[in-house]
Amino acid sequence: MSEKLTHIDDAGRAKMVDVGAKDETEREGVAEAIVRMQPATLARIKSGQIKKGDVLAVAQVAGVMGAKKTPDLIPMCHPIAITGVDFNFDINDENSTITIQASVRTIGRTGVEMEALSAVATAALTIYDMCKAIDKGMVIDGISLVKKSGGRSGVYVRD
Repeated sequence: MSEKLTHIDDAGRAKMVDVGAKDETEREGVAEAIVRMQPATLARIKSGQIKKGDVLAVAQVAGVMGAKKTPDLIPMCHPIAITGVDFNFDINDENSTITIQASVRTIGRTGVEMEALSAVATAALTIYDMCKAIDKGMVIDGISLVKKSGGRSGVYVRD
């Protein structure tokens, strides 16, 4: 790790990177998170028996909002004109998990990795919030960047 951190100035203080000289390119960030729960909780989510409503529909809307609010939460993130956010929820009955994947896209001067990560984190927290009355032991796990593309650094895919 010999590369210089871009969010630290020469005096060691945090700074917002100036992206004004960068070219606008198509960019995408894909992130995922896993919510682990009791089998009975998952069954109730699937059958629509959670009193607060359709858990995955609300989590998807919350995730989109999380992506859009990223610069309000992460101090050095630039406000970005997001061009699209897609979600996938993979329900695994055997492991009693929901894997959330979000893909965030833009055409701009900086990437949308943080927006994708914020999207899955917000969606996962929403699932927890909607189900905590019946399963306080849920665990949010594995929040990670799966892929990013665009910009000078090109494509990254997690191993």
